[in-house]
Amino acid sequence: MEFFRRAYHRFVHLIHELAKFGTIGGIAFVIDFGATNLFRFGIGLGPLISTALATVISATFAYVGNRFWTFRNREQSGLAREYLLFFLLNGIGLLISLIVIGFTTYTLGLHDALSFNIAKIIGVGLGTLFRFWSYKKWVFLAPEEPPVEPVTGLPEPASPRR
Repeated sequence: MEFFRRAYHRFVHLIHELAKFGTIGGIAFVIDFGATNLFRFGIGLGPLISTALATVISATFAYVGNRFWTFRNREQSGLAREYLLFFLLNGIGLLISLIVIGFTTYTLGLHDALSFNIAKIIGVGLGTLFRFWSYKKWVFLAPEEPPVEPVTGLPEPASPRR
């Protein structure tokens, strides 16, 4: 029965974390999507520059939201470390998106707004899968739990100091 209780507890926590990540991600997506289209079709910048600029803006929002809401209960390994890793991993997510947009625009020769936005959505989706996994693995670390004795299920007693 304890196994099921632990599994349920772990699953519920993951659902809450995914919901928060999705909320922050949804808002960041609106920022990213709106800014990309503004830069691309409003100002007239190229597709890759537009995407890169908008990603920097939305990633900044996402970092703050994820650090202080989604993953607030996780270990804090230093703001500078987290920030650097967050933007490095976001850079990889951006690269995934740029590959999809670049392929659509330059390889397939599709320059219309619909094709651009479909490529953007696919690129962001693939990048988001990578980011969720990588943030949990390297940026917002799980809190350390005390070791548990296998027989009693209670935390191990502190070792006596000599």
